[in-house]
Amino acid sequence: MSADTLATAKPAVELEGITKRFPGVVANHDIRITVRPGTVHAIVGENGAGKSTLMKILYGMQKPDEGTIKVNGTEVGFRTPSDAIEVGIGMVHQHFMLADNFTVLENIVLGAEPTNVGMLDTGRARRRITELAVAHGLRVDPDALVEDLGVGDRQRVEILKVLYRGARILILDEPTAVLVPQEVEELFQNLRELKAEGLTVIFISHKLDEVLDIADAITVIRRGTTVASVDPGDVTARQLAELMVGSELPTPETRESTVTDTVALKVANLTMEADGHRPLPKGTPLSTYVAKLHEEGARLLLDDVSFEIRKGEILGIAGVEGNGQSELIEAIMGIRPAHGTIELAGQDISGWSTLKRRESGVGYIPEDRHRQGLLLEASLWENRVLGHQTRAPARKGIWIDRRASRADTERIVKDYDVRTPGVETLALALSGGNQQKLIVGREMSGEPAFLIAAHPTRGVDVGAQAAIWDHLRNARAAGLAVLLISADLDELIGLSDSLQVVYRGRLVAALDPSDVTPERLGGYMTGAIAGTEET
Repeated sequence: MSADTLATAKPAVELEGITKRFPGVVANHDIRITVRPGTVHAIVGENGAGKSTLMKILYGMQKPDEGTIKVNGTEVGFRTPSDAIEVGIGMVHQHFMLADNFTVLENIVLGAEPTNVGMLDTGRARRRITELAVAHGLRVDPDALVEDLGVGDRQRVEILKVLYRGARILILDEPTAVLVPQEVEELFQNLRELKAEGLTVIFISHKLDEVLDIADAITVIRRGTTVASVDPGDVTARQLAELMVGSELPTPETRESTVTDTVALKVANLTMEADGHRPLPKGTPLSTYVAKLHEEGARLLLDDVSFEIRKGEILGIAGVEGNGQSELIEAIMGIRPAHGTIELAGQDISGWSTLKRRESGVGYIPEDRHRQGLLLEASLWENRVLGHQTRAPARKGIWIDRRASRADTERIVKDYDVRTPGVETLALALSGGNQQKLIVGREMSGEPAFLIAAHPTRGVDVGAQAAIWDHLRNARAAGLAVLLISADLDELIGLSDSLQVVYRGRLVAALDPSDVTPERLGGYMTGAIAGTEET
């Protein structure tokens, strides 16, 4: 779209005086935003500022109590997301809206199925999906089951789902949360191409440097209302953070070493087959079995993974989504069988149940808080009990101690700054950042000996991010051993005492966090730099 056309075109979206109230809370108050067509318009604000509510209103998931919405100059009133889709608005949610037991193709066409003589025309759907995937660099396997996909692939499916429906206005909620720098640049190039085709993107992110890179305009929301509209060329990330939360940008830097000589967790020769776990043939050494799998060309999700984490140490694992991080977590937690040995404080726990591992001091911040970390329809205090139901304060005798569980949840709410009306509030009522702080508080409770922190600050604002970093640093200083898995390379480099890169199920490089850049780390992660051992 030319500059002259843009200057005369009606705004793609106009929000005037949008107000939304919930019992005891005003989520949005007098929101005013104008989005020009053919631009990337970023909306930033801390968790709980009202961004998600506003986007749900624009996508027809909720109705405003006051205010008007105009799309391409015409006032609209949405009752459902279908109404928003009808006028060309599509939304990719931070927490994906996909059916796990359906294929990629089935998810993309669901509700918009092409038919031939009353039957699903899979050939036409496949051709259209392939065209979109190639045009926008969104590589997916149409026949893969969604439940088998990593977070990054799920995001690509969601974007294709929106484009398949012909959306001309795209709402992207935290679209770069799972991407490495090279992939972020690919996505941004795709967004620039979409802009050139006249599409409009509303971009929600907490990564302020990325916002400044891709956005043509930025709106800042604080405490439910718009407080500033700025040109990216006129502000720095630090100034933008001050507009959002009234403080400067936090950094994940960890200065002093607290690493001890005591090994908390030892993983040796961890191996997992892609086609399902097979018992090791009697009398066959694991190394022989793995060598045979290699000879057969078998695909391994984990390939002879070995490492140690000491008390007071954070070991960072860097890798593009789908290279074995999720399987490594599942193997350590006992969720999925694998060959090899896992030792906790010198004791072999390879054959233990997940519950026994948890009871022995293994904490777990999961990569997807909605699918793996919370019961959204349950209260905060009930979520505090999850995974800790056999231990104090949750347990008293054979019963759940409700009073003690509520009291400890109140402690977590206070210590971890979980912003909520009370511990009886349902988890689904909290913003993503506050949900994450509750999970971090729960998993830090009970003095864990070892913690898996998978994407601990994914989708949280700079304030919540700083708080979570502080809690991890403090626990590390107190002797906690942490396995940190993150797509935020600055976070990995800043927090970790040592770094390992996982590529196609193998640990291919050991790096010194004090002597590596995000760009070079991304090179190892994508295979652009051959895997080598460094010290």
